[in-house]
Parts: sequence; C-alpha cells; structure tokens
Amino acid sequence: MATTTQYYPQTVSHSGTTLAEILKEKKMGAKEFAIRTGKPEKTISDVLNGKSGITPEMAILFEQVLKIPAHFWINRQRTYDEYLARVKFQKTIEEGIEWSKNFPYAKMASFGWVEKTSKKETKVINLFEYFEVSNKKGYYDFYHNQKLLVNFRISLKNNENAGAIAAWLRQGEIQANALSAPKFDKKKLFEIIPKLKKIIASQPNNFFSKIQALCNYAGVKVVHTPCLPKAPIHGSTRWLGDIPLIQLSGRYKRNDIFWFTFFHEIGHILLHGKKYIAIENIKYDGENEIYENEANEFSANLLLNIEQENEIVSNHVLTEKDIINYAKKFKTHPAIIIGRLQHLKLIPFGLGNNLFHPIKF
Repeated sequence: MATTTQYYPQTVSHSGTTLAEILKEKKMGAKEFAIRTGKPEKTISDVLNGKSGITPEMAILFEQVLKIPAHFWINRQRTYDEYLARVKFQKTIEEGIEWSKNFPYAKMASFGWVEKTSKKETKVINLFEYFEVSNKKGYYDFYHNQKLLVNFRISLKNNENAGAIAAWLRQGEIQANALSAPKFDKKKLFEIIPKLKKIIASQPNNFFSKIQALCNYAGVKVVHTPCLPKAPIHGSTRWLGDIPLIQLSGRYKRNDIFWFTFFHEIGHILLHGKKYIAIENIKYDGENEIYENEANEFSANLLLNIEQENEIVSNHVLTEKDIINYAKKFKTHPAIIIGRLQHLKLIPFGLGNNLFHPIKF
C-alpha cells in the first residue's frame, strides 16, 4: 500500500539570506567579502540577492573567511534547492487532482491498495506512489502510450475505463512481486495440467493455494485480484521479465467461469509469446482475436473435449443425475458441463444452476 509522503515544506529562505545576516554581524560588506574569497563581486552579489546559489567550491572559500564549516553552506543550499523542487512538485500535484478522478480511489482504499483519505492532494501523491510514477505524464506514457505498447503491443489509450483497468493490472504486479518463483519451465507447465484438472472435480476450500503452488513449480505466478468498478475483468496474462503472471478476479464467483478463465490464461502462456498481454472481458488496442480464440479452444478442450461433449449432447433427455454421472466419468465438476451446455444454448440459462459451486478465495 502506498504511504503518504509530505510534499508541503515550510517556507525556506535562500542561502544568501543567511550569508547576508552573517556578513552584517561581522560588519563586512559584499565587496570586501568578494575580495577576501577571491570571487567576483557580482557573484557574491547574486548570492546575496538570491539570484544564484552557493556551490561546494564557494562553500570551501566561505569556510576559510567566515570560519563556518563548508558542510553548513552546502547543507543550507541543498535545503533551499529541495524546497524549490518541492514547490515545483506541488504544482504537479495540483495538476494531478483532475487526473486522480479517473481511478476508483475509494474502492482501491477499501482493498488496502492505497491509504484511505479525503484529501485531494494526498490522493494524487498516493496514486503516483501506487503506479510508481512522478507525475501524470509518466502514468500516461506507461499505460496509454510507449511502455505497454513497446513491451506488450497494447494501449489503454482509447478505453474509457483505462484508469480502473490500469489500477487492477498494477495491483497484480505488486502481488506478483511479493512472490518468488523459479525459472519458467514449459515442460513442467504441461506436466501439471492433469494435476490442476483433478482440483476442479473436488474443488477443496484451499483450491487456490493448491493451483498457486502447482503453477509456481512450473515457474508461473498466479494471483487473485478482486474486480474494481468499471473494470469487469475476468483475468489477465502477461510476462514480468521471464516469469509469466496469471491474474484472476474470480468475477461472478462461479466455478465454471473461473476454471475456463484460468485454463484460458494457461493457453496464452503455452501458445503465445512474451510480447502479448491478455485482458479478458475488456476491449483494448492491441487485442488479438486469433490469440483469444486459440486460448478459448485450448481451455474448452481441456475442461471437456469434443468427444466428451458429443457423448453428453447425444443424450437428449439429460437429468441432473446424468450430469453428475458424466462429471464423475470425465473426472470434472458438474458445473463445467452445465456451463458448456448453457454456452451452447442446449439448455436454458438458469437450468442446473444449483450445480455451480461458488468460488471463495
């Protein structure tokens, strides 16, 4: 969670003010001081008038004449320079107030992603820290323009809910960075697929930690990130360096949708390169329809292959007991079959919904 940083310092005077006070105490004029330090009178005058600062080289000379350590003058100048920088940054914060309205800040705060606050300026600061940018330009360059475009060939520029989508994606990165994983191994990912499918049938209470552990073994990070308003994302796949990340929302909390999305993301990892980022249920510039269809087919065939589907469909008078028996036979969950039949419009939506199992993280 982002932490609030104080960017509003008290007024700090120019270092020349301090020099003027000391010269006055010593009854030494600017011209005499310039001669004693060997600096041009204009240089000393500019410092006294706040037009220029005290350099480290000047600080050494001042130390010799005034018997005040050089580090005092260097620190004095540094404090003033920082003050000016923070005054300038204050303008950046003020310019970011309108920008901050693009994000569902209250909901993000309720999830603990950012600090709860009602102060507009603090929201801006926390959002800068959350996205690890120093201004709104940095944010737009990363999520709307260059960075994502170069790394993943996508842009959120034309999506009206880009702020919520970017916040959701960013949280996935934060969660992933908190996890460690070995080098990705494609062979191991294929190896664990049967084990992952076994979890579907029983779906124990700790199912998510089980799939996390199995995927971690193959060098894949898996995280759950709850949905944000205006970002109804089912899941996403992208690569963070050499490690693939599967980010799941569990939207609808229905197990057939969850498992289809999960294996859809695995399909992207196995079938498509590092330069493609998938964001499910969201339209974005750079989305590859062919890739999405391939991932859909990969997931559908894993959950229920065409032969199994045909056998079920050939039974024209399906009962709930039949569905349960087919699920046992094909070592899957009844919800997978009901979800497929509803998708194919072979049974009406709503029929068999009692066989769906809620997803609880």
